[in-house]
Amino acid sequence: MAGLASALARRLRRIGVQGPARPAATGRRRWLRVAAASALLATAGAQAAAPALYDITGHLPDLRFSLAGAEGRTVTQADVKGKIALLFFGYASCPDVCPTTMAQLSDVVNRLGSQGADVRILFVSVDPHRDTPDALQAYVNAFNREAIGLTGTERQIADLARRYRVSYQIDKPRPGADPEVYNVTHSRGVYVFDRRGAARLLLSDSSSSERIVEALQRLIREPQR
Repeated sequence: MAGLASALARRLRRIGVQGPARPAATGRRRWLRVAAASALLATAGAQAAAPALYDITGHLPDLRFSLAGAEGRTVTQADVKGKIALLFFGYASCPDVCPTTMAQLSDVVNRLGSQGADVRILFVSVDPHRDTPDALQAYVNAFNREAIGLTGTERQIADLARRYRVSYQIDKPRPGADPEVYNVTHSRGVYVFDRRGAARLLLSDSSSSERIVEALQRLIREPQR
């Protein structure tokens, strides 16, 4: 069991961390690293060695946030009350993970057909310096018209990331370099919250659209309490 737990821990770290493992101590560089909870590993240990979807029921806080949306709106968890929420952290100029993930989530919503109306994609930018609320909303609209782009202050983003054990890092540009050009690394997982706002699933980058659709259909069918 110890060997299985160790293997699962390594896999969860790969899901959660996309970049360098060593943070800088100064400037705008930020690194939030949290190991997978031992309780989560104990739950996952009873499953296959490499599941694509992780049951995180009871291991993370309920969905709660207050961030800036498009057109000057403040968006909170109340705006997705009664919906299945898919929470993903990224940034609009991300060259690979973000567009791939957003394309898959959009595909999942489309596959759900009429049930897709019960699902909302929440894309939180970890790069608030470059991602304005309106620009971010335009980005997510290119994938799904019902998706919601969210940003905020660096402190707000850091607090929300810490709440859900998300890792990200922003490299400060070198002196004299273009201040708009810098590297960002971030988590790849997608957090799924049920209609009541409870954290239920963590989707990995190896989760198939078919399995995600099946999992969301089960959550959609659950009676609302």
